[in-house]
Amino acid sequence: MSFHTSFRSGASALAVLSLALLLGACSSLPDRPTRPVTYDFGPGPLTTPVTDRRAPLPTLALADVEPAGVLDGSTAVLYRLAYADAQTLQPYSQARWSMPVAQLVRQRLRDHLGQRRAVISADESAALVRTNGALPLVLRVDLDEFSHIFDTPTSSAGLVRLRVTLVENTPTGDKLWGQRQVIVQRPAASNDAPGGVHALAQATDAAAQEIAQWLESR
Repeated sequence: MSFHTSFRSGASALAVLSLALLLGACSSLPDRPTRPVTYDFGPGPLTTPVTDRRAPLPTLALADVEPAGVLDGSTAVLYRLAYADAQTLQPYSQARWSMPVAQLVRQRLRDHLGQRRAVISADESAALVRTNGALPLVLRVDLDEFSHIFDTPTSSAGLVRLRVTLVENTPTGDKLWGQRQVIVQRPAASNDAPGGVHALAQATDAAAQEIAQWLESR
């Protein structure tokens, strides 16, 4: 065997070995972490609502929604396995809300309540403007539950539980006009994060509608 033939054979073997080492190194690198999917309640109305010919309802001041416990400031999509351990809330690892759930709920409430009345923030200076000779009533909302709950491994629903309180600000303090607990469940089409998110959006809409009807009866 000539020197040149031996050299070429050695170079080829070295190239094959280098390629194998490179491929092995690439396969040993950690996978790029998957980013969680971000959810909200959808775009809301896509067209201007038809004008309601009924007389508008009085202006309402909507306070910030107060979340309970783990919901405070959380953007996690939470689920609860009621059939196994009803006292434990767990987050979906690859799902997040676009903003804290209390803000999402308040935004949806404002959309629904604003269909027949002006809705202002309780902490805005506009809330101090007298309407028809009186300050607007204030709606306070406590968010106690907002989770994808599993009754069985194959049956689940979006669960929303709110406590709403209607008060009037007076020179001597708040005057209670009424209080109500609102509990709504909507079945999930699938037993995963997308199914839970969709069910929670539907449950929130239903809760907002129930609250709107309650306010109209006050």
